[in-house]
Amino acid sequence: MKRVDDFRLKFGKEEYVPIMIGGMGVDISTADLALEACRLGGIGHISDAMINTVTDRRYNTKYVKDKLKQYKFNVANSDKAVVQFDLEQLANATRLHVEATMARKQGNGMIFINCMEKLTMNGPKETLRVRMNAALDAGIDGITLAAGLHLGSFALIENHPRFHTAKLGIIVSSVRALQLFIKKSARTGRLPDFVVVEGPLAGGHLGFGMDWADFKLEDIVAEVLAWVQKEGYENMPVIPAGGIFTGSDAVKFLEMGAGGVQVATRFTVTKECGLPDDVKQEYFKADEDLIEVNQISPTGYPMRMLKNTPAIGSGIRPNCEAYGYLLDASGNCSYIQAYNKVIEENPNAKKISEIHVYEKTCLCTHMRNFDCWTCGHFTYRLKDTTNRLADGRYQLLTAEHVFKDYQFSTDNQVALPELDEAAV
Repeated sequence: MKRVDDFRLKFGKEEYVPIMIGGMGVDISTADLALEACRLGGIGHISDAMINTVTDRRYNTKYVKDKLKQYKFNVANSDKAVVQFDLEQLANATRLHVEATMARKQGNGMIFINCMEKLTMNGPKETLRVRMNAALDAGIDGITLAAGLHLGSFALIENHPRFHTAKLGIIVSSVRALQLFIKKSARTGRLPDFVVVEGPLAGGHLGFGMDWADFKLEDIVAEVLAWVQKEGYENMPVIPAGGIFTGSDAVKFLEMGAGGVQVATRFTVTKECGLPDDVKQEYFKADEDLIEVNQISPTGYPMRMLKNTPAIGSGIRPNCEAYGYLLDASGNCSYIQAYNKVIEENPNAKKISEIHVYEKTCLCTHMRNFDCWTCGHFTYRLKDTTNRLADGRYQLLTAEHVFKDYQFSTDNQVALPELDEAAV
C-alpha cells in the first residue's frame, strides 16, 4: 500500500514532499506553521489577508491605528469611498512579514504567500499589485492567487524581475476557470506553475454556489487533469484541496496523477496555528451538525463555518476606517448596507448586544478577533486525531506530527500523538 512519501511534487527538476499547507487568513497560517512545512520538505503558506493588521500584531507597527486616525472623521458616514489604503504602508507591511518569515527559513521546502484577491481594499488592482510585487521584493518563494480569481493578475507583476522565476499558482474550482485564466494571461508569456483545485468540502470561502453538495472534488480533479494533459501542460502540477483528511485520501489523488495535495483543516488544531487555544478546542468539540455553509460573507461567496461562531448575528458597527479590506472599488461593502438596515428597523437600540445582523457579517473585525470560525467539512473528525485529557480538553498537536502522519500513514489510519503528561 502506497504512502504519500512514495510520491514527489515536481517543479521541473526540483522535488518536494507533495504536501502543501493551505494559506489560512488572518494569520491562522502563521509563519511558524509555514516554516514547519518548509523544514519538513513540503510547502507552507503565510497569508496576506489583512496584512496591515497582521504586522501590527506581530511586529509592533501602527498601521491600523494610523489609518483610523486619518479617517476618523468619516466613521459615522456610510459612504466609505474616501477611505483609501496608503500603498507605501501596504507594501512595507507585506515586505516586513515576508522578510521576517523568509529569514527563518530552514529545510528543503518552500514558503508561498496566499494572496487573497477578494480583498478589494477600495482599490482592487492597485492594492493587489502592491501586495504581490512587495512579496516578490521580499523574497517569497511563490504566490498562490486565491479567494476569487482576477484574470489579469499576472499582468500586474509581469514587469517584476522575478516574474518568471518565482512560483506562481492559482486556485480554481472548475476546469472552466483554469481555461479562462490561461487564455487571459497568455499575452504575458507565463503559465501558472501549479493549479490548486479546491473542492466543495474546503474551509472558508467556497468557489461554488449553495449547490456545492452537488459537486465532488474527484470529478473536478479528473476533468482538470484530462484537460491539462490534452493541452500539453503536463508539467503544471494539479493539486487537489478540500476534504483530504488522511494520507490515504491524499494517495488516492496522487495515484490519479495529481502533483501533490493541499491540506489545512487538521493543522488548525496544531500549536503552530494562529488560532487562540480556546478556539482550537471549539474545533475539536464540533460535531457534524454544528458545521454549516452560509451566505453571511460580504464577498458574495458561500462560506463554511461553525454555527456557534460569534460572528453570526453580531451587530458590531462597521470599522472600515480602521480596516476596510472588503470595500469594493466604490467604497461599498454589503455588511454596511445590512447593518444600516437593522439600525433603521431598531431605532431605540442602545447597545451592540441589542443589535443583530444576520444577513451579513463584518468579516474584517471578526476575522481580526478570531471570532469567525471558518472550517473544513471534516472538522468534526478532529476529535479523533488526538487525546482527550482528564479535564475534558483535547491535546493540541504539533505541525510536524500532522505533516508526518499525512506523509507516512496507510489504510486511512490517523496516528494519535504521544500523551502529553504535562497537559493532563
